[in-house]
Amino acid sequence: METAAPRGDSRPGPSDPAAPAPLAARARLLPALGAVYRAQLSRARVARIPLLFVATFQSIGIMVLMRGVVDGGSEARAVVAGSSVLVVAFVALNLLAQYFGQLRASGGLDHYATLPVPPAAVVLGAAAAYASFTVPGTIVTAVTGSVLFDLPLSHLWVLAAVIPLSGAALAGLGAALGLLAPRQELATLCGQLGMSAALLLGVLPADRMPAAVSYARDLLPSTYGVEALARSFDAQPDWLVVGADLGVCAAVGAVSLAAATWAYRRAAVR
Repeated sequence: METAAPRGDSRPGPSDPAAPAPLAARARLLPALGAVYRAQLSRARVARIPLLFVATFQSIGIMVLMRGVVDGGSEARAVVAGSSVLVVAFVALNLLAQYFGQLRASGGLDHYATLPVPPAAVVLGAAAAYASFTVPGTIVTAVTGSVLFDLPLSHLWVLAAVIPLSGAALAGLGAALGLLAPRQELATLCGQLGMSAALLLGVLPADRMPAAVSYARDLLPSTYGVEALARSFDAQPDWLVVGADLGVCAAVGAVSLAAATWAYRRAAVR
């Protein structure tokens, strides 16, 4: 004899196909950041390494040209420091602006928007991957410039702080430019203009610039990384001033990465 199901109980059972599937938990920031970083690193490794050689040779060529104009002193330190950070600007600012501009134009942001990862993980992971490509080129450029201009090599360990902090500041700026540009061509143009600004305002000695240009130089995120590296070439560097420059570079990097995260959210919901 069959018993009737109790009335008023319409809740689906555990095996009921009408029951909604439980949603996966949202990924935490650090694991998601690591996953995006590894994916971006493996994806861009083949395509970006030739461009890294171009960035390195470009910076070394600039130093060779400036060797015929600058003999030594503070001007030589400025040239070597600016040329070294220029490698970071070429990859972290220029190429990242182009990448996010292309990603937005092709609809690739929709893929990331469907993943259960925080927006900050996407921006920070891509920025960290692109900044990682600058490490060998920046070191080679700094060592070559030091030998070329007879500068001491003993304090080049400062690059361990200059590269990630300058890379974060410039990568955040490049990502924001690529995400905010309404067209892919404008993102490429903004990246090129940003790299040109890093070249002109970073490599040329600051004391030879007009006052108006010096104010523009202070607004460039990479300026403080250039200043920190240039001061490390002194016989007895003022490490408090070097630390202050690196602190400003870190603060600018945090602001630029926050702006890039906001730009990603804004572009992903459109």
